Amino acid sequence: MIKTIMEEQSIISFANVSANYDGGQDVLSNVSFNISNGGFYFLTGASGAGKTTLLRLIYQLHKPNSGQIKLFGKSCADLSHDNIANLRHKMAIVFQEYSLISHLNVFDNVALPLKVRGIDSAKIKKLVTKTLDWVGLSKFANSFPKELSGGQQQRVSVARAIIIQPAILLADEPTGNLDDDNSTRLMELFIQMNKILKTTIILATHNKKLLETYNFPVITIMDHHVNFASSSLETARKWKGPKPQNQTAFTEQINNNESEKI
Repeated sequence: MIKTIMEEQSIISFANVSANYDGGQDVLSNVSFNISNGGFYFLTGASGAGKTTLLRLIYQLHKPNSGQIKLFGKSCADLSHDNIANLRHKMAIVFQEYSLISHLNVFDNVALPLKVRGIDSAKIKKLVTKTLDWVGLSKFANSFPKELSGGQQQRVSVARAIIIQPAILLADEPTGNLDDDNSTRLMELFIQMNKILKTTIILATHNKKLLETYNFPVITIMDHHVNFASSSLETARKWKGPKPQNQTAFTEQINNNESEKI
């Protein structure tokens, strides 16, 4: 009974999930957990431990060999392509390698998820402009990815994720190619996204400095299994870093203008 209640209150639920590739050895074995709506979690483990596989399972890019996955309280077993597409409309994923489209400028890269959803051009222009302002990239709207630094490209990826106001954000080693300053700036963007949009965030990282600085629960993958800890440290250091450049405008957009919700 208690387990059923927890699953109903969870946005992500795994029950005895195992996964491998092409019938090989299990990458994840008999994994069970529930993740609450609106939480922020680090995901860590050695290289090859299964962090990316776990994110792929959540995003429905890979199917488990056994067990059950529930997203938003509904089983993901035997979903049609349309059902999977509808689920992904509620989620976003940010990769270490940015995954920007080289022949599109910054504005069009960020606008792409809205265009796929058929949002009208006037609304797209307004949303993209505000979002780029929030991540501090307004003056780069007409620039192309190759003209940007690594930190700027990663912020474009985050803007593209934010623009759809996802319920779940998955971030796979997003700070892996960034220096400390850009890593902390990016983390604050994620934190504000979690606070403002109430987005559930799972951020995969092997960066010990991040784990030691931020007081978030930690999901550790070891020996094909998953363990949870309440935080990386008993008392994590308070983060001090740059704020989003137009946080107030973005907050007002989310909280006060219901007509702009996707």
